[in-house]
Amino acid sequence: MIEKLNSKGVTLEKMLDTALELYIGEEREKVKEKLKEIMLHYLNDINVQALLTAALLLEENFKVEGDPVSLVADELIGIDIAEYIGGKMALFNFFYYDTKKPGILKELPPFLDDAIGGFIAGCMTKLFELTSSGTPNEGGGITI
Repeated sequence: MIEKLNSKGVTLEKMLDTALELYIGEEREKVKEKLKEIMLHYLNDINVQALLTAALLLEENFKVEGDPVSLVADELIGIDIAEYIGGKMALFNFFYYDTKKPGILKELPPFLDDAIGGFIAGCMTKLFELTSSGTPNEGGGITI
């Protein structure tokens, strides 16, 4: 999945920078390292891969000019990715990233910007969840 995203200019480093552009808090480097761990974990998840692949295929095979108001399928993909990773709480982060369009999100076409925005929002929500609880997620392996 990382190679597919890289081919579209979406690198792990750009996703991390985009995520942290809206981050308010201390220990930025520690947060970045934990976020990287979470992102790598979910980039290997088959469901996240399927949804990101759907967005990539839609960008290649479904032509649309701009990001018309009537197009909601792109938002649905982003919402699904965010919720899958971070639960209902991730919806707030998704809409925040979708509205602000920080970093790479402002450069991406409609399906990909929402898919990556949802991915970032879900991972940031998971990070906040782990930070506040201090316990690993249900998938294990990630500790604060």
